[in-house]
Amino acid sequence: MERLKVHFLGAAGTVTGSKFYLETNEVKILVDCGMFQGNKELRIQNWEPLPIEVSQIDVVLLTHGHLDHCGYLPLLVKQGFQGSILGTAPTLEIAKIILEDSAKILEEEAERANKEGYSKHDPALPLFDQHDVVATLKRFKSIEEEEIIGISPHCSVRFRYNGHIIGSTFIEIDLFGKKLVFSGDVGRLKDDLLDPPKRPQWADYLFVESTYGDREHPEEDLESILRELTQRTIQRRGTLIIPSFAVERLQSLMYLLWKLYDRNKIPNIPIFVDSPMGINVLEVFGRFPKWHKLAPEEYHNMCNHVTLVSSYRETWETIDDPRPKIVIAGSGMVTGGRVLTYIKQLADMESTSILLVGYQAEGTRGRQLLDGAQELKMFGKYVPIKANVQHLESLSAHADQGELLHWLEGVDNVPEKVFLIHGETEAMAVFKDKIQEVFGWHTHIPKLHETVEILL
Repeated sequence: MERLKVHFLGAAGTVTGSKFYLETNEVKILVDCGMFQGNKELRIQNWEPLPIEVSQIDVVLLTHGHLDHCGYLPLLVKQGFQGSILGTAPTLEIAKIILEDSAKILEEEAERANKEGYSKHDPALPLFDQHDVVATLKRFKSIEEEEIIGISPHCSVRFRYNGHIIGSTFIEIDLFGKKLVFSGDVGRLKDDLLDPPKRPQWADYLFVESTYGDREHPEEDLESILRELTQRTIQRRGTLIIPSFAVERLQSLMYLLWKLYDRNKIPNIPIFVDSPMGINVLEVFGRFPKWHKLAPEEYHNMCNHVTLVSSYRETWETIDDPRPKIVIAGSGMVTGGRVLTYIKQLADMESTSILLVGYQAEGTRGRQLLDGAQELKMFGKYVPIKANVQHLESLSAHADQGELLHWLEGVDNVPEKVFLIHGETEAMAVFKDKIQEVFGWHTHIPKLHETVEILL
């Protein structure tokens, strides 16, 4: 009988920082390697070395390319990881884009902090830099969806489509005859760009995200909300700022706005997409057509309908443009990126609207706006908020409670244990009760840095 230790190094008791270390005598696997976001107490952990022997990790398996699932990779390599990093081809392309962009932002923030003297550290240093990213990318190895990959004599893995973002998967790990399933982030049953998630048929041990485990996404009339906000922006000759995640959300917004224009539902208002990372992700959509639902003609028409902003000089030109306009810019939780510049310059005007789309984690500026903050701290200074702030939840790329339960219904057996991960405390507690009510399965909510031993 083999012993497996599962170390919950992230996304335990919180949504961010996904890292799950599987340790046996034969093989050592890290599932996801994400960065913590949100509260300062969590972000500080990004600066701490992992409490494991990093050099002994044989392989990293990536469910998808979001920062909270891949952003710690350069630090893992700096700490001595020498194995391969496996993911689908689109996942690795997205991870490359996100890591390169993050390194650039981290370097710029450190440089600005040193120049303006608002950091407590002297000198302020980036968490990782572009050289660290180059070293990390050398370890990337793409695999096919549904392909069974041997990792060691008694371990194989399979990546399966789960519809969260382009390239995203859940991961099945066969280990000494037992099947461990890591859900990754489960996508929606109905999505404009992606197909419904596949479902696992068997799981001895199940590790399930629970971001929206306590609620259903509201039935929102996206078309009406976007039409009204566009009309308000035109009437007030203002700016509609949409902070957006560069991956999937930005492309979904582009698609929705283009379709509204194409059906004569909104006027031809200028739409600016200011996210170098989002623009790069658009190219990934072009290169991997089998991973999404857009026809080539739709893809090209959607891209041609917007103005892609590349340089920071063009950002300022967009801000100064007197026309009513829509600006989609990263980041989605207003934690960094170009959207900070737009909010800093325009959010003190009543003619400005800010549309938050999707989940806003605790401790982020997006959550503060959602909670009615009258000012935001950016670049060491407080910016007054007079803009009209609205929120859309139904554009979330995460499955809600009903969709998560539907995903779990695909499992034919009774799992020996279900671990709830990637959720805030209340959401996980509610979802645990729901799983017990619907399935009667033994469910556990691990704490951060908890280690669970399993006999295989």
